[in-house]
Amino acid sequence: MKTEIFTYSHLYHLESGEILSGFQLSYSTIGQLNEQKDNVIWVCHALTGNAKVNEWWPGMVGEAAVFDPKDSFIICVNMLGSCYGSTNALSINPATSEPYYHDFPFLTNRDIVGSFDLLRQHLGIEKINILAGGSMGGQQVLEWGIIEPDRFDYLIPVATNALHSPWGIAFNESQRMAIEADPTWKEKAPHAGIIGMKAARSVALLSYRNYAAYVGTQSENNPDVYNDFRASSYQRYQGEKLAKRFHAFAYWTLSKAMDSHHVGRGREGVEAALNRIKAKTLVIGVESDVLFPVDEQKFLARHIPKAEYVEVQSKYGHDGFLIETDQITEAIREVVTNF
Repeated sequence: MKTEIFTYSHLYHLESGEILSGFQLSYSTIGQLNEQKDNVIWVCHALTGNAKVNEWWPGMVGEAAVFDPKDSFIICVNMLGSCYGSTNALSINPATSEPYYHDFPFLTNRDIVGSFDLLRQHLGIEKINILAGGSMGGQQVLEWGIIEPDRFDYLIPVATNALHSPWGIAFNESQRMAIEADPTWKEKAPHAGIIGMKAARSVALLSYRNYAAYVGTQSENNPDVYNDFRASSYQRYQGEKLAKRFHAFAYWTLSKAMDSHHVGRGREGVEAALNRIKAKTLVIGVESDVLFPVDEQKFLARHIPKAEYVEVQSKYGHDGFLIETDQITEAIREVVTNF
């Protein structure tokens, strides 16, 4: 795997009307770009993910996997606003020579996708064979497929939607309220809001899994337990784990960007926007997903012209898109081969 930095040194106009004075994107590649530059698989990561796609999607990327670097040039970019090498709220604001902190501009998924496309142009890639991503990454797959309908052969949006639902926005707002409740959040410091972010992660986990998943993994074996439950320690552990690798500013920025997702904005509605997609599209849903219910993926498949829908069986809820890689692999191999 190679990890590199793309620097864009021009003004970048955002959908909100704000402007970034340039930016950088950290991206990783696996495999070799062929002479025709037509063996590209581009993967978009989820909210707290990173560009090392073989680490967070190991069943999907690697030797003999469905995305095999032996045959393909696989690229994943740390999205704008995230904290794994791309420009984010802790980056230096050229106007002040200090970190942006709370002054970092509002980003939308379209802004993030626009930065991806500038990197694509920089790399001289004209055609992308497969564009895939789950959750927030799947939202970006749809946006890019609408913005550049002739750029892609296949789209694979997984566990995602055409617009972020009131249910999803409510979960995200609850998480941001947890960050706001942290008295350090007002500080201009790298660790501002970190305790609140731990609580936010606990809220998020309830949407990533479901009742059955918690019963299956966090039930007590000892009926005499009346305190310090496994489920309690699990929630705290996951908050601590995220705090070691992420910061509250990125969490805030990207959750807001996810809320902004609406493919129909400025495009005469959702159905009209989805109808612009020309790529063959495999829409994948997870049957137990409570954050992105399968009705949202079925809607996509109905309104994207050349789309098929496959439903993955999983007890893990939304996280099934990261876990059930055998089923997802089988769907991709069967449908993409026979399209």
